[in-house]
Amino acid sequence: MQVTAWGWALTLIVIVGLLALDLIMGVVRPHAVGFREATAWSVFYIAVAVVFGFVLAGQFGWGYGAEYFAGYIVEKSLSVDNLFVFVIIMSTFAVPREYQHKVLTFGIIMALVLRAVFIAVGAALLSLFSFMFLVFGLLLVWTAVQLYRHRDEDPDIEDNALVRATRRVLPVSDVYVDGRLTARIEGRRVVTPLFVVLIAVGGTDILFALDSIPAVFGVTEQAYIVFVANAFALLGLRALFFLVTGLLDRLVYLSTGLALILAFIGVKLILHWGHGLDTRVPEIPITVSLTVIVVVLTVTTVASLVKSRRDPAARAHPGVVIGHPDHGEPGPQPSITDREE
Repeated sequence: MQVTAWGWALTLIVIVGLLALDLIMGVVRPHAVGFREATAWSVFYIAVAVVFGFVLAGQFGWGYGAEYFAGYIVEKSLSVDNLFVFVIIMSTFAVPREYQHKVLTFGIIMALVLRAVFIAVGAALLSLFSFMFLVFGLLLVWTAVQLYRHRDEDPDIEDNALVRATRRVLPVSDVYVDGRLTARIEGRRVVTPLFVVLIAVGGTDILFALDSIPAVFGVTEQAYIVFVANAFALLGLRALFFLVTGLLDRLVYLSTGLALILAFIGVKLILHWGHGLDTRVPEIPITVSLTVIVVVLTVTTVASLVKSRRDPAARAHPGVVIGHPDHGEPGPQPSITDREE
């Protein structure tokens, strides 16, 4: 698959343009996003992603088109799990609704930048060292096992290493100040809780990028497709957050479904590595991959909604892969008056 410099440039222009819309809506005009607005933006971003997929398929063939749609669906599903963590972050720090837009936009920008870096590194490693397919495959299988084992747990945001370091190094105010990251309170320059929230979001973005990039490389080796699948899946994340926030708790089997998908893609990568050593080792075609991903997500969603209807007390969890929460009661956080200059 040969993408010209003009093709890359045009793609980046489209993505940056869509990202600019998020910046304008989230930073220039902060407001509480309602259901109708979130629905309209979600439909818009999905439509843009689908249209792009058809354009790509028409330009390079339906084989690459199928790889794009498989990658997009995988990244979209993983982004829903990402939303779980965003909801927990917003709840933990009691982020006012009018500032949630800004936090999400920052999270999307950070995720895009991190994924661009990891995609470049991942593509280079795969082209230089064939055994990286085995490494990525084993990483995904390990991630799937951990996610399944801890599928009923929530991450402890306050225990995030970056959040702890921020609280140790910087004085943090107890209140939000007009959506600002820093403020002067009682004659002291402090960072607001919004700054800590952005640190938490950035830290979770790193963890999700480490999982999602090997996953999408499992359905395509084309760096261009990996990038656009990630970009279009993430660009709709802001609107999707406000649209499905109330629905997330009902997706009780989502972590189980994602664990199955990650394990399947991990096995696919391992088989691909084995096929390079011995052609008798079978490979899983992209049509099978796309079918398995769609079926698992469909069954997971339907089973989750049925479970929620039968047991209204059942609640979904994002699951924990690295670091398991301490189920004890967290101690109180010191305020700025407890800190020394």
